[in-house]
Amino acid sequence: MLFNTLDFAIFLPIVFLLYWFVTAKHLKIQNLLIFIASYIFYGWWDWKFLGLIAFSTVVDYFIAIYLQKTKRKKNRKLLLYTSILINIGFLGVFKYFNFFIDNFESAFSFFGYQFQGYSLNIILPVGISFYTFQTLSYTIDVYHGKLKPTKDFIAFGAFVSFFPQLVAGPIERAKHLLPQFFEKRKFDYELAKNGLRQILWGLFKKMVIADNCAEYVNIAFSSYDTQPASVLAFGAILFAFQIYGDFSGYSDIAIGTARLFGFNLKQNFAYPYFSRDIAEFWRRWHISLSTWFRDYVYIPLGGSQVSKILQIRNVFIVFLVSGFWHGANWTFIIWGALNALYFLPLLLLKRNRVNTNTVAEDKILPTLKEAIGILNTFIITTLGWIFFRAETIHQAIDYIKLLFSKSLFILPTLNTSTSTFTLLLLILFLLVIEWIGRTQKFALSNFSNTYPVYLRWVFYSMIIFFLGMYMNTNETPFIYFQF
Repeated sequence: MLFNTLDFAIFLPIVFLLYWFVTAKHLKIQNLLIFIASYIFYGWWDWKFLGLIAFSTVVDYFIAIYLQKTKRKKNRKLLLYTSILINIGFLGVFKYFNFFIDNFESAFSFFGYQFQGYSLNIILPVGISFYTFQTLSYTIDVYHGKLKPTKDFIAFGAFVSFFPQLVAGPIERAKHLLPQFFEKRKFDYELAKNGLRQILWGLFKKMVIADNCAEYVNIAFSSYDTQPASVLAFGAILFAFQIYGDFSGYSDIAIGTARLFGFNLKQNFAYPYFSRDIAEFWRRWHISLSTWFRDYVYIPLGGSQVSKILQIRNVFIVFLVSGFWHGANWTFIIWGALNALYFLPLLLLKRNRVNTNTVAEDKILPTLKEAIGILNTFIITTLGWIFFRAETIHQAIDYIKLLFSKSLFILPTLNTSTSTFTLLLLILFLLVIEWIGRTQKFALSNFSNTYPVYLRWVFYSMIIFFLGMYMNTNETPFIYFQF
């Protein structure tokens, strides 16, 4: 079920009313309702994959319990490796099996041998990369003694399948989200109101910004070899805003929806395009995934507490694995490697922790140095996004080559449903609102404390007007559904 559909617009109020008006006095029944609603939400896409998430839930539920019971190191490791093997095995089969087979065939052909592998004709289950990492971190934390396993299967199942963030994050840790299923929840009007504001802002970012950018981007990338460089440059820039509006929009809707039910999810985006260097960008972009790789890959490898050579190795491993997590295509691996190269000078010069505060803190505008840093970070990030968006490495390289030609100075125009000028104004509106709210968890978080009620309602009405005027009438899946 997509957030930006009529189905969800009907589903959410029904679950909300049952949750607060029928089951409010019984915590376990509330959890059961969330569990059932989450499976309906996921099964709406394809009920056949419900068995996959159910199996993963059952395996990690019992493995965690046995991890607490047994003290033998050998047995504990065996249990942990079983959890890792099953969870990563699911990803390997559904997401990477055909990728490895195709590359084996190519490698054998290169050396003059014929190897005919067997490909699986299967589709990738929505959200598998997200809920697999979520349940896997639970088992790892129990193994390391950071968390006690729960014996309440319904609460654990609701944690794994929690429908607001099930298919595209944020990737929640058990020690943050799971305890909330055992706390008595009371309806909080202010929390719910804040949640609705975040949902509205998320819908604007997805349906107005991302979906309109997508129309232009699709044309630029599908016909890149016949377009002037100015169109390609504009297409790359718009993809940067498309993927931000699409993914951060999903996170906003997920976090806002969770608030309606009394849950707090972690912030997943912290205004990444206001970053002054690439290290700051990766602290602000897809925070739940970045911190997951930091805690479960980078630090176990030694993190920054090792020699420079090993630090460089660790950085490349994390970025390459992160790229591969996004998809079974060499373009994602190159994208990860490119970001590792961006990060390397900051690491070697020990400047990767310089920009940890909010840009232009307590100021209206950034300094010239900050502005140059923001622009430079956006440019190199956008170049990286070309590999992320391209179908093949060859297409990405050709696209970048064609950027640097005389036609770069031609005014870019394409026939799209929303004019180029209107789209630029909408993006400018997004940037202004996010710049004003950059110290908050999301751009509209502090609206009720800052502006009088009549101004707030004028603003909300304007966003609703934009949604009505500029949303794409076709249902457009979120980009990260494919990951």
